[in-house]
Amino acid sequence: MDIKKIIQTIENKKIRLGIIGLGYVGLPLAVEFAKAGVKTMGFEISASKVQDITKGKSYIDDVPNAIVKKLSASALLKATTKFSELKKQDCIIICVPTPLRKSKDPDVSYILTATKEIAKNLKKGQIIIFESTTYPGTTRELVKPILEEKGLKAGKDFFLAFSPERVDPGNKTYTISNTPKVVGGITKACTLLATAIYKLVTNKVLPVSNTETAEIVKLLENTFRAVNIAMVNEFALMCNKLNLDIWEIMEAAASKPFGFMPFYPGPGIGGHCIPLDPHYLGWKMKTLNFEPRFIELASAINSHMPEYTANRIAELLNIRKKALSASKILLIGIAYKADITDHRESPARDVFLLLKKTGATVNYHDPYIPKAKINGKNYKSVKITMAVLRKYDCVAIMTRHSNVNYKSIVKNSKLIFDARNALKDIKSKKIFKL
Repeated sequence: MDIKKIIQTIENKKIRLGIIGLGYVGLPLAVEFAKAGVKTMGFEISASKVQDITKGKSYIDDVPNAIVKKLSASALLKATTKFSELKKQDCIIICVPTPLRKSKDPDVSYILTATKEIAKNLKKGQIIIFESTTYPGTTRELVKPILEEKGLKAGKDFFLAFSPERVDPGNKTYTISNTPKVVGGITKACTLLATAIYKLVTNKVLPVSNTETAEIVKLLENTFRAVNIAMVNEFALMCNKLNLDIWEIMEAAASKPFGFMPFYPGPGIGGHCIPLDPHYLGWKMKTLNFEPRFIELASAINSHMPEYTANRIAELLNIRKKALSASKILLIGIAYKADITDHRESPARDVFLLLKKTGATVNYHDPYIPKAKINGKNYKSVKITMAVLRKYDCVAIMTRHSNVNYKSIVKNSKLIFDARNALKDIKSKKIFKL
């Protein structure tokens, strides 16, 4: 197969590209390829998402409606639930979820389903790229055999690579175009072709030696963050015992221009990556009889933070001779990080449930999340007013949203627990920090 000719076809944007999974990773990626002039087809099991794309509507915060509408009208961006259309694509990128089971083992069912759909429609010359975060060896050991079942061989008849997604929801500075893309293929030809694909939408592509290396890169990135956040969370616990301000200490330490990188404590870790990704690597290493101690310790510390937060709130109420079970508590923010609508794996959800379990009356206010399902029950965001704030025994800041009037909260609340240092510049005896 003429690799140079295929690369030339890619560079001339004469390819048809399919993306399986139009979530927070898949839709932004599909939009970038379509903006670059590549005919892009999104594949989804959700009919409502397909209808939205067809109507020119975005359901992802970082993707404006106007762009989807324009691309959909120009026919550069389409979506379908018909996976038989995969056979018409020259390149297919897989962006499906990879959750954990309750046992913290990887759930690769979505990857398997997507792979089997591709295998049904696989044709010679197709380029298959996985972006879904997973453990090292998944592409070669799990995906490749399924795709080769009908006799076509990876690296010869079709091309298989892995490129970890690096999407950071809400980040206005680093997007797909200016975030370097790591790519590793089953063979050198696979790497070359996948690299050519991503060069259409990304300023810098970094080829690595194989798929396993590309797979573990993402796990290293997020394990690094999880471990450092855990260390700072433990410092926060120690500072509470020592009656010291962890936020002041972090600010002072961050003034060092070399040899230090600031991470910040909080009520726990959330989102789709940091709480999950290290466990993929941990699971893989356990199958090789290796104990991943840092991963397990970091997980233990970070997963304890919601409980610590709930206990701190109870402690502050007890000092005021108020039983937690008889208290009304308002959580400010339920998203897992500031200024986004996503509350997956949010520690605020855990704090919410822990407080409710004691019998406390718990509500939340989040300007980005008007409704939330927590533990199977539906809740609505409470609108903040002076009168509303005065009804609560404690207001706890879980997420540092930029469009919240913190001065009004301090002025009208009886007690404030600040888990995010949102009240850094406000002085009041009513404020207590993590």
